[in-house]
Amino acid sequence: MADGGGKRVVLRNRKARHEYEIVETFEAGLVLRGPEVKSLREGKASFQDAFARVDGGEVWLHSLYIAPYEPASRENDEPTRTRKLLLKTPEIRRLAGKLDSKGLTLVPLDLYFRRGYAKTTLAVARGKKLHDKREKLKRKTQEMEARRAVESHGR
Repeated sequence: MADGGGKRVVLRNRKARHEYEIVETFEAGLVLRGPEVKSLREGKASFQDAFARVDGGEVWLHSLYIAPYEPASRENDEPTRTRKLLLKTPEIRRLAGKLDSKGLTLVPLDLYFRRGYAKTTLAVARGKKLHDKREKLKRKTQEMEARRAVESHGR
């Protein structure tokens, strides 16, 4: 998948927008080792249960699964190891301040390559309640039905 601006999206966290209300987003670099980069370029990764946390003035991405790269079998690391995220100090401070608020968490939205560097979009998010999810689904269904009705009426 290629977006504008030389951005090649490798992975999207589709569940995040359903499960969370996005408050603010940040772009962060990802510290990876060679075999991990090659595996990512092949699209062998998963956001299942992935989350980020500010710890000791640094931001860390936990539980991101990157499949081992087969040709580099001896150099592969643990697939779900904790990886460091690269953000500027003022951004980290702002993130830490926002995350102190009750009910906010840091969720990865997507993973991509820009100019050869692995990056991720992080979102400061608030978990949605079940009734919010149902309401959104109902609204989406109504919009879809209305669109269909207009299209069939135009024929």
